[in-house]
Amino acid sequence: MLYRTRVAAATTLLAAGLATAAPPKVVSLPNSDPQCFAPWATNTKMFQYPAKNGPYRIALANGYIANTWRIQMIKTAKAYAAQPDVAAKLKEFKVVSTGEDVAAQIAAINNFIDSGYDAIVVNAQNPAAFRPVIKRANDAGVVLVAFDNILDTEEAINVNVDQKGLGKYWAEWLVKNVPNGGKVLEVRGVSGTSVDRDRHEGIQEVLKASGKKWETVEVIGKWDDPTAQKVTADAIAVHKKFDAITAQGGDTGVVQAMIDAKHPFVPFGGETENGFRKFCGKYGAQGLKCSSAGTGPAQVAVAIKTAIAALEGKVVPQSVKLPLAKAEYPNMKEGTDYYPTQSDNFFVGNSFPTCGINFTAQEIMGQTEANVK
Repeated sequence: MLYRTRVAAATTLLAAGLATAAPPKVVSLPNSDPQCFAPWATNTKMFQYPAKNGPYRIALANGYIANTWRIQMIKTAKAYAAQPDVAAKLKEFKVVSTGEDVAAQIAAINNFIDSGYDAIVVNAQNPAAFRPVIKRANDAGVVLVAFDNILDTEEAINVNVDQKGLGKYWAEWLVKNVPNGGKVLEVRGVSGTSVDRDRHEGIQEVLKASGKKWETVEVIGKWDDPTAQKVTADAIAVHKKFDAITAQGGDTGVVQAMIDAKHPFVPFGGETENGFRKFCGKYGAQGLKCSSAGTGPAQVAVAIKTAIAALEGKVVPQSVKLPLAKAEYPNMKEGTDYYPTQSDNFFVGNSFPTCGINFTAQEIMGQTEANVK
């Protein structure tokens, strides 16, 4: 009899767990926050997860960490989680960075699922390698939100800017400002990631369709100033002269390499680092005409906000589209588009006002990029 009672109790608990452990439903209900959670397209599916009572355990599973964007992103995540209205909804917020090892990142996500976390936000090291872990998360009723480097799936939530569109924007700028085409240095990001792939595809698609003759030299800068500076210096040493440059990140290092090599300034399509924009403001009249556009690391805060909304049972798009932050020569203004007194290693445009997300440099720099155990 005691055995049967225990079996019945266990069965009841299992049934209760399965009642809440369910993948999101695709619904036709209205978007809970259309200003913040802007759907990627008119046909984007709307998700609704079963509502859970808070406070919640949420984890950030980051991959690559060794550049300023990722460091600022981790600090921004911690700053957002520490805001009183957000902290009140969190029982625990954990952060782990696993490097460029895809298997290690997947193992970390699996560990969070097994440990009973309610939601996991992830900056994915590879867009296509996560299908089994996506299924595990959905089967366990865990909200999985990918941002920046997203997942090639419609079974989890993605939060991102139009990365291919960003590559197109940079290339369109170069086509407009380099009348005769020529040799372009393309400083790429971290290999294997969706961001690097999509931005590269956008750049090359526009250059090939421009009708101008372009020769592209590709180097791997890993979105990191020292790495990008070194590979740019090596490229200049080999190729001597470029007619245009586009870089996905590490742009301050790219310009420094040009200066060190006494390479003439040329039109440059790049990201939103404060140091890069300082150079653009200082040397624009000498030929460093820039288009600076990208996405602030604060998109991690949008991802966390989306995860919390999903846990509360609110309707959210499967794919959320965020706006780009842009500034162009000759309209880069000191104190608005770049900040001379702030660190070079700071990404400007790190806010999403439609989501009520805005950070001061002090809030972010008061945090560390260390894992939270």
